[in-house]
Amino acid sequence: MTWSEMALVALGMLAVGLVLAWRGASRLDRLHRKVAASRIALDAQLVRRASTAVELAASGALDPASAVLVADAAYTASDVGPVTSPAAALQMDGLGPDRERAESGLTATLREAMGAPEAIRTLLAGPSGDVVAGLAAAWYRATLARRFHNEAVAQARRVRRLWYVRLFRLAGHAPMPRTVELDDALPHALELGGG
Repeated sequence: MTWSEMALVALGMLAVGLVLAWRGASRLDRLHRKVAASRIALDAQLVRRASTAVELAASGALDPASAVLVADAAYTASDVGPVTSPAAALQMDGLGPDRERAESGLTATLREAMGAPEAIRTLLAGPSGDVVAGLAAAWYRATLARRFHNEAVAQARRVRRLWYVRLFRLAGHAPMPRTVELDDALPHALELGGG
């Protein structure tokens, strides 16, 4: 094999390597954008859940002490730091431990304030049933949004662990995406078909 033939083979291998690296980097970039978009969607659903919880507290369906606790937990979850800019979403750092604790606190407060399944069914049948049904829907959408976000993060992490992604540093300086871990389990009586 002559030098020119070896140079041609090396150039061909380099071209194939560059194409594969470009495709891998493009895929990783799409996954990072998917993580950012799912984080923004999750934040919007959590804000909607908190505002619906405030509506429930103001509706008169709960006893006064529970209403105050629910409103306080909802305002705390809202004040801790919703994503307000696309730059904040691109950090891919989840929601942060303070926000996750506040959202978990809202979940626990809502479950405690709403009580047993019989009490939830009474709330749904009462004059504030629409507010309770709206809370159940917002809560369910927030749960789904968190699952979608965590799946997007898992996909991005799987791709970032591939040997060629690490070898050629295809992720660049993008931080490793983090999942959102919080307690968002609905009471059984509010689940679709669970009441």
